[in-house]
Amino acid sequence: MKAIQLYQYLEKDFITSEMSDEWLQCMGSIVDFLSENFKKRSMGLVCDFTTEINKVYTAVFPSREVMQKILDDGSQYAMLFVHHPSVWDIREAPDVFQQIDRELVQQLKDRKISIYNLHVPLDNFGEYSTSISFANALGIKPERPFGPYFGALAGVFGKTELSTPQELRKVFEKAVGHEVSFYSYGDNKIKEGIVAVVAGGGLNETIEEIAQSNVNTFITGISAKSDHSKKAHELAEKYRINILGGTHYSTEKFACMEMCKYFKKLGLPSEFIEDKPVMEDM
Repeated sequence: MKAIQLYQYLEKDFITSEMSDEWLQCMGSIVDFLSENFKKRSMGLVCDFTTEINKVYTAVFPSREVMQKILDDGSQYAMLFVHHPSVWDIREAPDVFQQIDRELVQQLKDRKISIYNLHVPLDNFGEYSTSISFANALGIKPERPFGPYFGALAGVFGKTELSTPQELRKVFEKAVGHEVSFYSYGDNKIKEGIVAVVAGGGLNETIEEIAQSNVNTFITGISAKSDHSKKAHELAEKYRINILGGTHYSTEKFACMEMCKYFKKLGLPSEFIEDKPVMEDM
């Protein structure tokens, strides 16, 4: 497929004029590789390295491991689709997003492998969105969006057949393949079977809205107690909202896996590249 055609499909299907984002402060090491469009709006085509795309790789972050996997495959004329154009590591706070590896980007350029990013557009409520994909993976039926975020709605309220946060925790752990955190601030029963779901983060931005919606169970990725999240935890305890957290990576990977279906519908072979969660997120 012509690269420009794929970029146009993604633009039409995911990006709206209301959306905005901010990434340039995290990308100084590769600024000379960035497309002019990305420099203006921090979304869409990050690095324009090819005119033809024969395969798409999807990943949550452009980590060294992810980029090395593509290079080890011997791929050419391909695209790396990422949810974030920088690499998350809460252990490096306050600089939680790390610079992408310049040497590996150069090697992708040499192989004619573009990099494309949808952060806010993929978080937005829709078929492939991070929170809907996450909810579906937990057997939660999405009902309505919430959580305004840079021109998008990043969260979803959904219906679960499970009765308690402990039951939900077991399903959560099975879905992500590791232990998850549980901050038991509320009742030991999911109120009316409705839960709030925000893949990745959103703890600080959504607690008030969740409380106003009379929901007492919140499922997310980044839930660790820190100076940054202290107020959110205090509000959750005040409003008696249970919090379950399963790391930034593990809760957003489902959307990147689902995006393989999107690319395959366009006739492009697609492969999700697994990475490792940062357990300190919880």
